[in-house]
Amino acid sequence: MFDPLNLQVFANHTRAAAENMAYTLQRTAHSAFVKETEDFTVMLINRKGETFGVPMGLGATWYPGLTYTRAIAMIDDYKPGDVAFTNDPYSCFVATHAPDTHLWKPVFYDGEIIAWTGGHIHNTDMGGAVPASLSRALTEIHQEGIRFPPMKLVNEGVFDEDILKIMTTNVRKPDLNIGDMKALVGALNTGERKILAMVEKFGKQAFLEGTEVLLDHAEAQARDLLRSMPDGTWEFVDYADEDSVEANPCRLKLTLTIRGDEATLDFTGSDPQLGSSLNVPSGGDPRHTMLLVGVYYVLYTLNPKILLNTGLTRPFTCITPKGSVLNPIAPAAVGMRSLTCARLRSVIFGAFNQAVPDKLPAAPAGNNCIVNVMTTDERNGRTVIAAVNPVVGGGGGMPHRDGTNGSGADAAYLKNTPIEITETEVPIEFVKYGLARDSGGAGRWRGGLATEMAFRVFSPGSRITARNRDRSFFRPWGTLGGRAAGLSDMVLNPGRDDFQRLGNIDTAVLQPGDVLEIRSAGGGGRGNPFERETWRVAQDVARGYVSSKAAERDYGVVIRNGMVDEAETEKVRCARTVPTGHFHYGPERDGYEAQWTPEAYDLLTDLLQGLPIHWRFFTKTEIFRRMKGRVGAEGVAAAFADVRARFTNMPNPVEARKEAAE
Repeated sequence: MFDPLNLQVFANHTRAAAENMAYTLQRTAHSAFVKETEDFTVMLINRKGETFGVPMGLGATWYPGLTYTRAIAMIDDYKPGDVAFTNDPYSCFVATHAPDTHLWKPVFYDGEIIAWTGGHIHNTDMGGAVPASLSRALTEIHQEGIRFPPMKLVNEGVFDEDILKIMTTNVRKPDLNIGDMKALVGALNTGERKILAMVEKFGKQAFLEGTEVLLDHAEAQARDLLRSMPDGTWEFVDYADEDSVEANPCRLKLTLTIRGDEATLDFTGSDPQLGSSLNVPSGGDPRHTMLLVGVYYVLYTLNPKILLNTGLTRPFTCITPKGSVLNPIAPAAVGMRSLTCARLRSVIFGAFNQAVPDKLPAAPAGNNCIVNVMTTDERNGRTVIAAVNPVVGGGGGMPHRDGTNGSGADAAYLKNTPIEITETEVPIEFVKYGLARDSGGAGRWRGGLATEMAFRVFSPGSRITARNRDRSFFRPWGTLGGRAAGLSDMVLNPGRDDFQRLGNIDTAVLQPGDVLEIRSAGGGGRGNPFERETWRVAQDVARGYVSSKAAERDYGVVIRNGMVDEAETEKVRCARTVPTGHFHYGPERDGYEAQWTPEAYDLLTDLLQGLPIHWRFFTKTEIFRRMKGRVGAEGVAAAFADVRARFTNMPNPVEARKEAAE
């Protein structure tokens, strides 16, 4: 039945159904973070639990490859009208941190389940140690809020009031949670009606066949793109600024191998699971959607007509050693996994950038900072907790244009909330919100500009969480001669005597009159900046994107009285050295890797993998403490010897490997 024309018609129906679900959720949700920022998903799911339909322009874009198979199997005896849910990252690896509450509903036809509708909402708060439940400083999942393993939330159309009471008792703003969950149930009901309408239109067997053919077609499209790339192996490394309150970098390493129409992503060499909440709970699933988000972006960049569903994951195999930051074991904290996932995407982009450099952009900002405020509304004495706005950086310079300003690339789905709405719901005053000058990486195609935001609070003890703070040390990289982008920053009371630079901390307590200013990173530049047309540079200066000083320093363009001095510009550019190398990382990373060489990290990885999992992060931290004045693999070996001498009960890596092998 499904020739190319009919398949496209069926695909359009599934997309329209998913978009109807999304509109239902967006229009009935209670929290600004769902209805304005759009941190939610909805999807159509086949009988096996695989996603076959998602909206294109609404909600988060991380989950087209998500599978609910394990979650579905953990509940027996589904009946019409049932809705199940979970937010436990370790039960079935569907939810990946506690605020993400996933729901799924069976769709019955002729007495049997023919499909499912599903999706998630990001709850503003799930209880736990800090408002909004998320902080890098948390060390075990029990601190990150209440968790529900897969269970029925709705039984034959009736909400389980006991579950709602448990949630109401444990979260800080229960009305938002309950309201958003009920809105998602409404969206699932909308999806159910749309699926049944498709069954009536196409017939039951054709519908069931179509859900499989859509997956097969997406798989074929992904394989076609892989075949268009050269066979080979490419390595790429990137870092999160801080792995914990210990503030050592968190390293992610990828070895990408493409052979024909298949690809392997081997993350061996990445850090061990951390004593913080930056861990990504993949469960070792070789096709877990969180590991492949960067791949979806690459595939969609190369073919914007590609179908987005679980079929895209089939040609890819991920290797994540057990006990690593990308495959932790419980009870490791995971609340800030989105920060690590941003760096994970940067690593994937960097590897594919080497495979097809003519088609892919430079690095996006990679730090989508989500700001939450818990304060007292002095007008009525009520406690308010709400997401204020995502502070998202620019996209990387593209092969054919500048990077998107302010909300680019892999974080563009996070919509900004209008200031007027935020100030109505939250008793704060915005004093700045816009684009940061000189923050985009210089290039033939400039990187997108960063976002900067500042607001004032009015009540004592106002608690702020600013999760995903990163890129204040390791810059988003430029490529093919383009320069790395500007760094992120967070400042308390800028311009005042009590000014403080807060770096990457993600929680703070503000007092009346305090102002918090947050800036994201920019996007990396692409191509030789001295080849950028002088009129484009002059236009950037006129628009306030680039200062006159940066125009001369970074682009070799001399601006006099708002005009390009062409003669002086030619002299300056002729005297400049043309950038070389595939990537530009900036002086911070160059300096760091002069000490922490690839050989040093290879030895560190080898030593840590030889230890029991609960010893690894501790040992990494102790080695870092002893690396002052030491360089490279020899330095690591000496530092490890010092650690072994200090902690005599530490297992011997060689003996531990022998025991594990036996």
